[in-house]
Amino acid sequence: MNFERRHLTDNQLLDLYKRLLKPRLIEEKMLILIRQGKVSKWFSGIGQEAISVGVTAVLDPDEYILPMHRNLGVFTGRDIPLYRLFSQWQGKASGFTKGRDRSFHFGTQEFKIIGMISHLGPQLGVADGIALANKLKKNGKVTAVFTGEGATSEGDFHEALNIASVWDLPVLFVIENNGYGLSTPTNEQYRCENLADKGVGYGMESHIIDGNNILEVFNELSEIVASMRTNPRPVLLEFKTFRMRGHEEASGTKYVPQELMDLWAEKDPVDTYKRYLIKQNVLTAEQDEEWRDAIKKEIDDNLLIANSEADIVASYEEELNDVYKPYQFEEVEPSGEKENIRLIDAISSSLRQSMQKHENLVIMGQDIAEYGGAFKITDGFVAEFGKERVINTPICESAVVAAGMGLSINGYKAIVEMQFADFVSTGFNPIVNYLAKVHYRWQENADVVVRMPCGGGTQAGPFHSQTNEAWFTKTPGLKVVYPAFPYDAKGLLNTSINDPNPVLFFEHKMLYRSVYQEVPQDYYTLPLGKAALLKEGKDITIIAFGAAVHWALEALEKNPQISADLIDLRTLQPLDKDTIYASVKKTNKAIILQEDSMFGGIASDISAMIMEDCFEYLDGPVKRVASLDSPIPFTKALEDQYLAKGRFEQALLDLLKY
Repeated sequence: MNFERRHLTDNQLLDLYKRLLKPRLIEEKMLILIRQGKVSKWFSGIGQEAISVGVTAVLDPDEYILPMHRNLGVFTGRDIPLYRLFSQWQGKASGFTKGRDRSFHFGTQEFKIIGMISHLGPQLGVADGIALANKLKKNGKVTAVFTGEGATSEGDFHEALNIASVWDLPVLFVIENNGYGLSTPTNEQYRCENLADKGVGYGMESHIIDGNNILEVFNELSEIVASMRTNPRPVLLEFKTFRMRGHEEASGTKYVPQELMDLWAEKDPVDTYKRYLIKQNVLTAEQDEEWRDAIKKEIDDNLLIANSEADIVASYEEELNDVYKPYQFEEVEPSGEKENIRLIDAISSSLRQSMQKHENLVIMGQDIAEYGGAFKITDGFVAEFGKERVINTPICESAVVAAGMGLSINGYKAIVEMQFADFVSTGFNPIVNYLAKVHYRWQENADVVVRMPCGGGTQAGPFHSQTNEAWFTKTPGLKVVYPAFPYDAKGLLNTSINDPNPVLFFEHKMLYRSVYQEVPQDYYTLPLGKAALLKEGKDITIIAFGAAVHWALEALEKNPQISADLIDLRTLQPLDKDTIYASVKKTNKAIILQEDSMFGGIASDISAMIMEDCFEYLDGPVKRVASLDSPIPFTKALEDQYLAKGRFEQALLDLLKY
């Protein structure tokens, strides 16, 4: 291995050695503890330390790093107290996740480290969002994100690199090519000779670096990062290295030819660098032994602190309270003149006034800039707010949602517009596994609103007509809003943008231009989790949301003899149980109308809650009316048959007769 010190002083050379030595000695201790059953699982980075150490060493302490589970050198390089790492690995309170996640699945704003989730790809898009925030701040900061050669096969890798290239984001994409994805060798993972070759396809600068040579890593990256700070752009780095242990310790390495293990053992980044320093008379054997003893003592002392810490005591209250970031609703009363506008106008007004109110608010979506979006909701926004804050995106929902998460991490608010709610399926993973879980896992909030144009009635067929709220009401950590009227849409969207938690905001396309209402011209807010009682009666409770509210109103207009409470839920998560229960206890009958298909819809949960909590008040079964359990069809006759609208009136009359 050819070490070139270039301009580095002796002290810098020794500092890099100490940075290498610390994670290696911690790992060696962990391997002992795992054999003793004192650590449950371990993902070893032995043999790859030079990459983590080198990347961390060239970045400023306030520059974000997004490591993976083999990057211990990132955490030690940021000087995290070891007892906190040990407590994290043992599920103790002094860790970073309150025992809710293990190993390196955590982040910490204090040390500007954003940990991975097991779905490897989304963190690449999160890095894009962090870098976008840095670019908006014009602070010259660089973001580094790690991935393995295996994860480069994921769509998130392609999406994140494409976005970073198109937007000129200062992201250092670090591929640790260690030869195997668990047991699958690289020749079964990709066909190009080098993963760095992929950079050409993205119009991106790329480099191949010896990942076991700490001086090559440090020197090359020092120049690259300095250049990125003055000329913001993404850079793809492929580090050639090898994983000397199994994917995790239980896996072993029997699938690796012994001659390959022997070859890479000769390239050990710690041992080879140590021999170089001794040969250059920069390090002595005595000095090395002294440092090793000091680090081992630090490890033992910190293990003692972690081991002496009490185990976490489970608490229902604390677990449930941490699912969402606490948010105190700020009521802004409507004032000034009103105007008779459509639902689509109310949403546009909310977005415009929220952009004026929050200078750190960014809207991202397909065709939303000069074109104004598929429904023209953001028409004129570029002229008022600029393309830095109203951003056209490539067609890559997953990375865009993840970028919204990155913006939130780095101090911004994000709105992501799905062109149609149906398309959220390709951005599903970061919503349900990153945004929804991030506060529960390590107390980070996801200040992201995902706007969802949805619903049938326009003969748009199976891929442009779904009302898929039930995909998200099932997932703890998300808030789900679904207004039926312009007044509610504006006030609830304003609140959703203010709320630091992730919100799925459903906008029914059929209502966009068909429903008018008097709406205040000024900014105002409405609370989430509070239903609206549109009509009051004594015979039955009707519960609905979205377009179904209007279907219920039509049925009641046709049947003026029916005395009913009509509840417009407005928000599905949080759900206003109090209003539902109070009405059911008064009327003694309940019918729930939803546009979504029956099985697994939110009507099923509401029905179950009423049966469990209001059973003694009921004079009949709780009735659900929903669309067919089939995909939504295109032709009008088939769509009319599919939708619940045509079956509601008879179901309502039948229940009243029960």
